[in-house]
Amino acid sequence: MNIAFFLLPKQEVACVTLDSTLRQTLERMEFHRYTAVPILNRNGEYAGTVTEGDLLWYMKESGGAVTFENASKYLLKDVPLRMNNLPVSIDADMEDLINLAKVQNFVPVVDDMNRFIGIVRRSQIIEYCEKVVSRQSQESL
Repeated sequence: MNIAFFLLPKQEVACVTLDSTLRQTLERMEFHRYTAVPILNRNGEYAGTVTEGDLLWYMKESGGAVTFENASKYLLKDVPLRMNNLPVSIDADMEDLINLAKVQNFVPVVDDMNRFIGIVRRSQIIEYCEKVVSRQSQESL
């Protein structure tokens, strides 16, 4: 199956850029109620995924220097990312998608030039797998 069928396009995905401030990132995550969002570079390429944990650890390890009140003075590109959420190519097969979805809430999708084009949510992959299993169960009856 073509993974483009599952794609939530870039225009519908809450993303941040490497030049976003911590405050902008926190506010975007809070507004959408997400625990992780994709990061794009200036060229629109996928640069990683930032999580709430990344931001909290950065603030904690700053020794109190970074607070919510002054978070607009710090850039996202300075925050170490603790997880390496890998993207898939739009040409990837379902097996690649499923393998990444086992450890990521969503799988970023990139084109052949590594430009971010959207995400596939883990819930969509689970629903697909459920339908396949259900169909196979019905056929075996």
